[in-house]
Amino acid sequence: MLNRWVALAIIFVTRTSMGFQFQAVAAVAPLMVADLGLTWVQLGSLIGLYMLPGAVFALPGGVLGHRFGERRMVAGSLALMVAGGLVTAAAHGFVAAVAGRLVSGIGAVLMNILLAKMVADWFAGREMSTAMGIMLTSWPVGLGIATATLGALATYTSWRTAIVASALVAALGLVLIAFVYRDPPETAGRAVERRARLSGRELGLATSGGFAWGCFNASLVAIIAFGPGLLMARGATLADAGFIVSLAIWLTMLSVPLGGFLTDRLGRPNVSIVAGSLVAAFVTLLLPAIAHSLLAFCLVGLAIGAPPGALMALLPKAVASERLATALGVYYTTYYVVMAAVQLAAGGVRDLFGSPAAPILFAALVMAATVVGFVVFRIVERTTPRAD
Repeated sequence: MLNRWVALAIIFVTRTSMGFQFQAVAAVAPLMVADLGLTWVQLGSLIGLYMLPGAVFALPGGVLGHRFGERRMVAGSLALMVAGGLVTAAAHGFVAAVAGRLVSGIGAVLMNILLAKMVADWFAGREMSTAMGIMLTSWPVGLGIATATLGALATYTSWRTAIVASALVAALGLVLIAFVYRDPPETAGRAVERRARLSGRELGLATSGGFAWGCFNASLVAIIAFGPGLLMARGATLADAGFIVSLAIWLTMLSVPLGGFLTDRLGRPNVSIVAGSLVAAFVTLLLPAIAHSLLAFCLVGLAIGAPPGALMALLPKAVASERLATALGVYYTTYYVVMAAVQLAAGGVRDLFGSPAAPILFAALVMAATVVGFVVFRIVERTTPRAD
């Protein structure tokens, strides 16, 4: 297998399993809460715990990949996702469910970082931005498939069956990586470089950039996770609510690439990030007030298209290439902490106010906070000297 696009297709399918498994708990949330006797803050914890291992494993993930080989580590990571999914499906209480989600999350974190490295190896000097953009789209694809299907599957079978299905999708990725995927010939015998030490400026850029990216994504995830509860309070079934919310995710597959294209054409990334985030926050704020639910969630999917491409391009443009891998480790550490904390807080807001609209309004506030992280990034970038 020497075709880099075939390799990218395998990586895409494999990475889709991460979004699918992450969203599985949110997709069956009402049934899981009722069966296990969970509070909504516990449910939010189970959602966020999937991302929490990133705070610990983002930095050493690349080192482990260099030492043991990316392909071998990704296969092991997928095995953890399968095992964690099965533990969660078999859980009869909160503690066991936590254990399963943590095991799955560790696998997903390692896989996420190392798949990006594998794409970089295959596309070094060739269509890198295009390949990375396609790879990133696998996350909303996984979220969308899970949101659209697992609620209905759980309704007709059980929430446990839906969680097992998420483990089976990870198992498919394991088979592809272990038996079909091959490393690019150019990586054979490549020397392992030492990790470069980051300056204070680069640490500030990586942390503020990761905070901005974390806020943007965490807001969207909170909308997806707690949106079905809002719609069910209006009388929708779980299956219908999941389908409606999934439309926002499907539309991002068009709006995000288009937003990145327009940002490159206009050359105004600051406008794309600030205006795009504030518009998305405003549309999210209106979700509980818009009577037509289908229209409301479609507007969300369209509104969030502008910032992602520009946000993801911030760090590579500001940090020297020989220190970018380390900077991305810090970036993703911050990102995972924000993702986990926001889901926990959203569940707490749901319990505190007793309203299905409360976590949606909180998500709007988090979306607006993207601008705060971006402004700090620009301040650090422009007020501290670059050390090349």
